[in-house]
Amino acid sequence: MKNLQRAKEWLRRAKSNLARAKAGRTSEDILYEDLCFDAQQAVEKALKAICVIHEIKFSKVHDISYLMELLEKSGIKIPKRLQKAKILTDYAVETRYPGDYIPVDEDMYKEALELAEKIVSWAEKKLE
Repeated sequence: MKNLQRAKEWLRRAKSNLARAKAGRTSEDILYEDLCFDAQQAVEKALKAICVIHEIKFSKVHDISYLMELLEKSGIKIPKRLQKAKILTDYAVETRYPGDYIPVDEDMYKEALELAEKIVSWAEKKLE
Protein backbone atom coordinates (compact mmCIF):
# COMPACT_ATOMS: atom_id res chain seq x y z
CA MET A 1 0.00 0.00 0.00
CA LYS A 2 3.05 2.25 -0.27
CA ASN A 3 1.73 3.48 -3.62
CA LEU A 4 -1.64 4.34 -2.12
CA GLN A 5 0.00 6.64 0.41
CA ARG A 6 2.11 8.34 -2.30
CA ALA A 7 -0.93 8.69 -4.54
CA LYS A 8 -2.92 10.27 -1.71
CA GLU A 9 -0.11 12.77 -1.19
CA TRP A 10 -0.28 13.73 -4.88
CA LEU A 11 -4.05 14.12 -4.53
CA ARG A 12 -3.60 16.22 -1.40
CA ARG A 13 -1.37 18.57 -3.37
CA ALA A 14 -3.94 18.64 -6.20
CA LYS A 15 -6.64 19.63 -3.72
CA SER A 16 -4.41 22.38 -2.36
CA ASN A 17 -4.00 23.86 -5.85
CA LEU A 18 -7.72 23.49 -6.45
CA ALA A 19 -8.53 25.31 -3.20
CA ARG A 20 -6.26 28.19 -4.21
CA ALA A 21 -7.92 28.34 -7.64
CA LYS A 22 -11.37 28.31 -6.03
CA ALA A 23 -10.46 31.20 -3.73
CA GLY A 24 -10.63 33.39 -6.80
CA ARG A 25 -9.67 37.01 -7.15
CA THR A 26 -9.66 38.07 -3.52
CA SER A 27 -7.68 41.12 -4.65
CA GLU A 28 -7.35 42.97 -7.93
CA ASP A 29 -3.65 42.09 -7.79
CA ILE A 30 -4.49 38.42 -8.39
CA LEU A 31 -4.44 37.54 -12.07
CA TYR A 32 -6.78 35.07 -13.73
CA GLU A 33 -3.66 33.61 -15.33
CA ASP A 34 -2.36 32.61 -11.90
CA LEU A 35 -5.68 31.12 -10.84
CA CYS A 36 -5.76 29.10 -14.05
CA PHE A 37 -2.22 27.92 -13.33
CA ASP A 38 -3.47 26.55 -10.03
CA ALA A 39 -6.35 24.83 -11.84
CA GLN A 40 -3.86 23.28 -14.27
CA GLN A 41 -1.64 22.15 -11.40
CA ALA A 42 -4.63 20.53 -9.68
CA VAL A 43 -5.37 18.51 -12.82
CA GLU A 44 -1.73 17.60 -13.38
CA LYS A 45 -1.25 16.37 -9.81
CA ALA A 46 -4.56 14.49 -9.77
CA LEU A 47 -3.58 12.63 -12.94
CA LYS A 48 -0.15 11.90 -11.51
CA ALA A 49 -1.86 10.45 -8.41
CA ILE A 50 -3.64 7.98 -10.70
CA CYS A 51 -0.32 7.17 -12.38
CA VAL A 52 1.30 6.52 -9.00
CA ILE A 53 -1.42 4.17 -7.76
CA HIS A 54 -1.15 2.16 -10.99
CA GLU A 55 2.67 2.24 -11.01
CA ILE A 56 2.80 4.15 -14.28
CA LYS A 57 6.08 5.98 -14.66
CA PHE A 58 5.80 9.55 -15.91
CA SER A 59 8.18 12.30 -16.89
CA LYS A 60 8.29 15.56 -14.99
CA VAL A 61 6.19 17.52 -17.42
CA HIS A 62 3.20 19.83 -17.25
CA ASP A 63 1.43 18.35 -20.27
CA ILE A 64 -2.11 17.17 -19.47
CA SER A 65 -2.46 15.44 -22.87
CA TYR A 66 0.71 13.42 -22.19
CA LEU A 67 -0.56 12.30 -18.78
CA MET A 68 -3.98 11.33 -20.15
CA GLU A 69 -2.32 9.40 -22.97
CA LEU A 70 -0.12 7.52 -20.48
CA LEU A 71 -3.15 6.55 -18.44
CA GLU A 72 -5.16 5.43 -21.44
CA LYS A 73 -2.25 3.39 -22.83
CA SER A 74 -2.22 1.63 -19.46
CA GLY A 75 -5.91 0.79 -19.69
CA ILE A 76 -7.30 3.57 -17.51
CA LYS A 77 -10.33 4.97 -19.31
CA ILE A 78 -10.74 8.71 -18.95
CA PRO A 79 -14.36 9.79 -19.47
CA LYS A 80 -14.95 11.84 -22.61
CA ARG A 81 -16.35 14.72 -20.53
CA LEU A 82 -12.93 15.09 -18.87
CA GLN A 83 -10.86 15.10 -22.07
CA LYS A 84 -11.34 18.84 -22.51
CA ALA A 85 -9.01 19.38 -19.52
CA LYS A 86 -6.16 19.04 -22.02
CA ILE A 87 -6.63 22.74 -22.81
CA LEU A 88 -5.30 23.59 -19.35
CA THR A 89 -1.75 22.73 -20.43
CA ASP A 90 -1.43 26.26 -21.84
CA TYR A 91 -1.78 27.63 -18.31
CA ALA A 92 1.24 25.63 -17.13
CA VAL A 93 3.84 27.76 -18.85
CA GLU A 94 2.72 30.29 -21.44
CA THR A 95 0.43 32.40 -19.28
CA ARG A 96 2.65 32.29 -16.19
CA TYR A 97 4.98 34.94 -17.53
CA PRO A 98 4.43 38.26 -19.30
CA GLY A 99 4.27 37.66 -22.99
CA ASP A 100 2.32 37.40 -26.17
CA TYR A 101 -0.85 35.42 -25.41
CA ILE A 102 -4.56 36.06 -25.26
CA PRO A 103 -5.31 37.58 -21.84
CA VAL A 104 -7.19 35.22 -19.54
CA ASP A 105 -10.63 36.49 -18.61
CA GLU A 106 -13.21 35.45 -16.03
CA ASP A 107 -14.99 33.02 -18.36
CA MET A 108 -11.73 31.23 -19.15
CA TYR A 109 -10.98 31.05 -15.43
CA LYS A 110 -14.43 29.59 -14.66
CA GLU A 111 -13.97 26.94 -17.36
CA ALA A 112 -10.52 26.01 -16.02
CA LEU A 113 -11.88 25.78 -12.49
CA GLU A 114 -14.81 23.60 -13.55
CA LEU A 115 -12.52 21.22 -15.43
CA ALA A 116 -10.13 21.01 -12.49
CA GLU A 117 -12.96 20.25 -10.07
CA LYS A 118 -14.18 17.43 -12.30
CA ILE A 119 -10.74 15.85 -12.73
CA VAL A 120 -9.86 16.04 -9.03
CA SER A 121 -13.21 14.51 -8.11
CA TRP A 122 -12.73 11.72 -10.68
CA ALA A 123 -9.22 11.00 -9.38
CA GLU A 124 -10.41 10.97 -5.79
CA LYS A 125 -13.02 8.34 -6.66
CA LYS A 126 -10.36 6.30 -8.44
CA LEU A 127 -8.26 6.22 -5.27
CA GLU A 128 -11.12 5.05 -3.04
